[in-house]
Amino acid sequence: MGFIGCFRMIIVSQITQIKPYGRSTEKGIMMRRLKILVAECKQEVSTFNPHLSGYGDFRIRRGPEILDYHRSVRNEIGGAAHVFDQVSQIELVPSYSACFITSGGTLERNDWQRIAREFLESIENTPPVDGVYFCMHGAMASQDELDPEGFLLAESRKILGEDIPIVVSLDLHGILTDRMIEHSDAIVAYHTYPHVDFFETGERAARLLLRIIAGEVRPVTARVAIPALVRGDELITETGLFGQSIRLAQSAEQGPHGLSAGMFIGNPFTDVPALQTISFVVTDNDPQLAEREAVQIAENFWSHHERMQVKLVSLDQMAAEMLAHGEGTVAIVDAADATSSGASGDSNAILRKLVEKGYRGKILVPIVDAAAVTSAFAAGVGAIIQTTLGGTLDPKRFQPLPIRGQVRLLSDGRFRSESFGEEWQAGLSAVLECDNVTWVVSSRAVSLYDRSFFYAHGRNPKNFQAVVVKSPHCQHHMYADWCAKMIHVDAPGSSSANLAYLGHTRCPRPIFPLDREVSFQPLARIFRRGSKHS
Repeated sequence: MGFIGCFRMIIVSQITQIKPYGRSTEKGIMMRRLKILVAECKQEVSTFNPHLSGYGDFRIRRGPEILDYHRSVRNEIGGAAHVFDQVSQIELVPSYSACFITSGGTLERNDWQRIAREFLESIENTPPVDGVYFCMHGAMASQDELDPEGFLLAESRKILGEDIPIVVSLDLHGILTDRMIEHSDAIVAYHTYPHVDFFETGERAARLLLRIIAGEVRPVTARVAIPALVRGDELITETGLFGQSIRLAQSAEQGPHGLSAGMFIGNPFTDVPALQTISFVVTDNDPQLAEREAVQIAENFWSHHERMQVKLVSLDQMAAEMLAHGEGTVAIVDAADATSSGASGDSNAILRKLVEKGYRGKILVPIVDAAAVTSAFAAGVGAIIQTTLGGTLDPKRFQPLPIRGQVRLLSDGRFRSESFGEEWQAGLSAVLECDNVTWVVSSRAVSLYDRSFFYAHGRNPKNFQAVVVKSPHCQHHMYADWCAKMIHVDAPGSSSANLAYLGHTRCPRPIFPLDREVSFQPLARIFRRGSKHS
């Protein structure tokens, strides 16, 4: 019998009313519906991006529209709803969703306070529930709150009380703080990078929450902090060394007493006091097992950590390689301006260098520049305009580049992602052709970890000799499987893989690779609802 079938039997069996674990059951009362609260607050930021994020950079949904949307896409809440919907005795209570349109800079303090207020008010206004599923990211930061997820969990716990089970799903690029563990019953994290298991992570979180509500399990969490910030191809879980650690975590999660396990490699661009790599294991009331498995995962990771750095080439070397390249498309990876990692998206550094060196191949480039888009709309399709591109959001790193080009397409910038069908909003957007360069220009940053921004604006990367890819890693079929070459460039930007360039001031030190001779002795910290132990 499957898990859902077993859970349904627990709910309807005999005449027992199910309550959250830790409470006594009441005999003699017929089966009732279980209410599960669903809420979301997600953002990933680069604190090195000088352009602050604001309330307008979030999609805000309330009540039933949360489920209406998420049931249409393969993300975490969609996966959780898929599990919950299979049990007729469950009533979902969607309260509030603030989901970032794309990653960005640190969240402005007043806008963070507004989101936090709305989130917590929605929890306060929710009728009594039996359990809670929170969908979060883990790499959020505001000007005056460096652990927003921990804050929301702590304040939600005050509202909900100590007995209501809370399960939280997080991105493996999240930063797992003590406060986040202390005020939730269990953490569930992605197991893939590039991320392809959003839906499955939601399913795992939902199944675990149901087991907790049913009184079947009593979670205990072990967490090991590892002094490392890592980047590079070895983090690709399907092929890289990091995949070994993830497979150990999956084995621990799927073991006889395992409930959840994984690793948080953090977002190196979210410079906050808790930024580091974390292994964690959640077991059913077995702290010794949780500690043993979390230490094993951490030790495996540390044995490979020095290889988890990306090899970068200089802008000059990149240009030389392009001038010498023959046939086939080259993906020029500008991870330093990766909008999905929190960068501003307004870098023109790679194109500027190619123009300087006289490269004449056809180039496809994404960039954020609202003023240039406004000029294109004022002129209309077919018009020739003179404007500048880049350097509008991060002017210390990038200078505006004068261009003269033809407006080939105008759009509202709304489209569905190629990867998971998410609604993406680039704001008003334009395609400009300037000699051998095609610019796809948006008014606001949008995720670029697939090709949908190009496709939505009628441009196929396969029709160009070079395409600037502003993402550290995409799924292989996006570029790597068919491009003649991938060049990872040491360009300026607020999400540079050259971590020493960024200038961390808040994260724990010493830490690899920012410091020399970093040592590591695995020490597990055990967390149980209502208490924590070293």
